Amino acid sequence: MNRDDFLLLNTGVIYFDNAATTLKPKCVVDSLNDYYLKYSSNIHRGMYDIAKTVDLLYERVRFVVKEFVHCSSAKEVIFTSGTTASINLLVFGFMKYYLKPGDEVLLSKAEHASNILPWLVLAKEIGFIIKYVPLNKEYKLDYESFLNSVSSNTKVVSLAAVTNVVGDKRDISRIGKYCRSHNILFHVDGAQSVPHEVINFNLDCIDFLSFSGHKMCGPTGVGCFIIREDLISMLQPVFYGGGMNDDFSSDSNLVLADPPNCYEAGTPPIAEVLGLGAAIDYLNDIGLDVISKYEEMLKKYLLEKLSSLSFVKIFNHSTDSGIVSFKVDGISSNDVSKCLNDFHICVRAGNHCSKLLKEDSLSSTVRVSLYFYNTILEIDYFISILEILPNIFKVVES
Repeated sequence: MNRDDFLLLNTGVIYFDNAATTLKPKCVVDSLNDYYLKYSSNIHRGMYDIAKTVDLLYERVRFVVKEFVHCSSAKEVIFTSGTTASINLLVFGFMKYYLKPGDEVLLSKAEHASNILPWLVLAKEIGFIIKYVPLNKEYKLDYESFLNSVSSNTKVVSLAAVTNVVGDKRDISRIGKYCRSHNILFHVDGAQSVPHEVINFNLDCIDFLSFSGHKMCGPTGVGCFIIREDLISMLQPVFYGGGMNDDFSSDSNLVLADPPNCYEAGTPPIAEVLGLGAAIDYLNDIGLDVISKYEEMLKKYLLEKLSSLSFVKIFNHSTDSGIVSFKVDGISSNDVSKCLNDFHICVRAGNHCSKLLKEDSLSSTVRVSLYFYNTILEIDYFISILEILPNIFKVVES
């Protein structure tokens, strides 16, 4: 699907590492080049024509994001450098002033480091308690386990909509509605979900949403933090400088700019924001429902083929996303990845930034993560190489 838009795919590379970052279509690259070659000025500063052009293009993307995630206002959209920066803004710009000693924050051990480490650091400073919702045998989080983990002290739930190791697709809408009805703030890490399926910030009762551009055909170095409008007044900037203030004086008086500008200090990633807008336009043209259904078909086919290999252990047979994690008997995951690279197949090996899963006996897997430009033929070739891996390593060992 749309393979001609990705020049790298013309080189013979089979790219199965889309959970780490996706390929970029030509239209996104063109949008970056247009900024640098045609109207390369700063934003919110100049009164000349090309500066005004960039202002309009930049702020248009805010509205594009609003429509894409179905939040209420463009004021709720804050541009960051990615999911990691967004979660750090949440934790150190909001939760630092909201949480108190003895409060509880619910996470899971399947979360990415970006959704664990900031909480660990702030917990040491404030003294709130981090609890982890238990996972089942396939490292999935079910709704009953979530309910059993909630207590009267639970103030925040922070979970990935889709996890990055086994691709567990959580019931975000159900969890969000429960949190809203029990006055619990709900943050969703959307890095692995926003590029693949429709997220409805309002209907799913999400209070905070974080995601990255580079996992959704956009540039690196840009992402979004979406915050419910009635909570914005409680969010404090974590960076200070040009563009985020209306006035300041030597007597320490500081007047912040109106949200969301007060959270975007300095020169933002302007070209990257414009590229993010182009990527969202591109995904909208294809349709997230089309993408999701196509990935489901690919995932089902991949699982059928992998299951026929007796020396392969699959860890997530029943998850719904386009992520498959497995091990090959007798061969380290890193060696599997290196060998596949010799056949121009790109997969991820290791702990995938989710190191707490080692505590639940899941570590160092090979991960295949699919996207709409992958094909059945690529999977067939991948399986054909896996089939000969044991023999390759026998020859090497002898």
